[in-house]
Amino acid sequence: MSTTITSTTEETKVQLNEYEQERVPRHRWLGPRHFLGTYSGEHVAGTEFVIGAAFVAWGATTQDILFGLLLGNFMAVMTWALITAPIATQSRLTVYEYLRRIAGPGFNKVYNVVNAVLFCALGGSMITVSASAVRILFDIPAQTHWYPDSSAFVAVALAVGAIVVAIAVLGFKKCAQFATVCSPWLLVIFITGGMVCLPVLSNLGNGEAFAGISQFTELADKYIWTGQTPDGSPSMTFWQIAAFAWVCNLAMHGSLGDMAILRFAKSPKYGYFSAFGMFFGHYLAWICAGIMGAGAMLVMNTSMSNLDAGGIAYAALGATGIIAVIIAGWTTSNPTIYRAGLAIQSIFPNKSRAYITTIIGIVTAIIACFPFVFTRLLDFVGYMGLLLAPVGAIVVSEHWIFKKIGLTPLWSKYQGNNLNMAALYTWICGVVFAISCEQLGILHLFFLFVPTYLLSIALYITFARMMGAGKQYTAEIQAYEEELSQEAARHAQEAKLEESVVEEKADKASLTEKISGAVALASLAAILIAASKVWFGGAEYALAFQTFKDFAIYPTLIYFVSATLWITQRDK
Repeated sequence: MSTTITSTTEETKVQLNEYEQERVPRHRWLGPRHFLGTYSGEHVAGTEFVIGAAFVAWGATTQDILFGLLLGNFMAVMTWALITAPIATQSRLTVYEYLRRIAGPGFNKVYNVVNAVLFCALGGSMITVSASAVRILFDIPAQTHWYPDSSAFVAVALAVGAIVVAIAVLGFKKCAQFATVCSPWLLVIFITGGMVCLPVLSNLGNGEAFAGISQFTELADKYIWTGQTPDGSPSMTFWQIAAFAWVCNLAMHGSLGDMAILRFAKSPKYGYFSAFGMFFGHYLAWICAGIMGAGAMLVMNTSMSNLDAGGIAYAALGATGIIAVIIAGWTTSNPTIYRAGLAIQSIFPNKSRAYITTIIGIVTAIIACFPFVFTRLLDFVGYMGLLLAPVGAIVVSEHWIFKKIGLTPLWSKYQGNNLNMAALYTWICGVVFAISCEQLGILHLFFLFVPTYLLSIALYITFARMMGAGKQYTAEIQAYEEELSQEAARHAQEAKLEESVVEEKADKASLTEKISGAVALASLAAILIAASKVWFGGAEYALAFQTFKDFAIYPTLIYFVSATLWITQRDK
């Protein structure tokens, strides 16, 4: 009995070991499906309800939304694919560990604490999004202030947070599996939400039956993206929309946070899988969320300021909308808490990632009880990116630029410095520059990424050259390369012993896998068919709309049972 328990414990430790302080070995690299699921799940999320509705309140025009989001999301994909993924797969390190080697343990501790606090706040806002749906089941009022109005909401947020933390503790692979199950359904739910709300706009707004897609522009200009803000303030421009779409995930791509995920990728090309998140989530889902937000306002006869994500989804999708917001919040908060755990675990390397992630998760769940980030989410992600952008520029400089201009990468490490002062000065100057430009009105918050990034690169190269980066460190480089060689040899030995985690098998799909997969797809098709009846419902749209909301919950439940069985069989 004790031998079995010991063996199981050791196997669990092996599975939870994610090489937080060293390079990910080859036998732990993962194939494309993990990244497809992760990006689709994380970016087809609860924030989409918030951001999609915000564009309505910001007074954007239909044309600016359609084309501005197209450009901005394309730029985001290119940043992931051309900057983050190559650095991650070449170094095989998290940005936290890479930064420790570049800037020293002293700098790393300060940065990781800042990083973790920001990710905790972001993860907390996602739990708040999920809780905003659960609160409808208990008739808890919408939480539109920075503080909770109800002790019941606090209990709901803590309960939702406990589930999120449990998944994040299991590591990247489990987060990816969870996202793989959820993302196809979430995409279908956003699409069908948009489909059923367009007829609502036509019938309740215009007082006439919906005429089909040809009426989209007319309805969009009149009820969704009208070009007018509720308070008469200036409307959001094309370039502001494009810039926001690019920088809203700046912490993950330009600031290299997603090195934590992409270090497992077999190829840097997997960075292009971010397109599934950007164009299904930050394009299609934002547009559909805007339609749902406008539809919810008409159905409930209220303003956008009185609606939260749960309220919008429930008005558009009924009980299925509640599940959608819960799941959408989870798929974003899981990897966010995972990243925060890595940041803090880098400071306490003697503590396991699972232990640290649990502590971080508890803090995040407490933050979720106070919806202050949720109420200011769009400004928060902008400032979060600017705070972290100079550090991304430092890593980019050392990784790609230094050798080309005659400087030595990791020069501060070779000097034995606990704190790379060039990195510290660069970070401070970059943040001061960005915040000053924003506060003085020189540049809009969403436009500050590029000048801050370029300034930080120039400053770091200048400071580093002044402090000794141009010197030769032959002996130190040889010692470091020997250390890496020993690490590689140890990983090779581990690979032989860890047969359970060697490369993915190519066995033929089992009958159970095939059947469960087919049932899952059929469930999604049933939801789309039910939505199409509302789309083509004509004068009977009201009955079809209510029927859809009553019906969609059943194929949803069937989908999650069958999809979970499918992925369990697939990854056996």
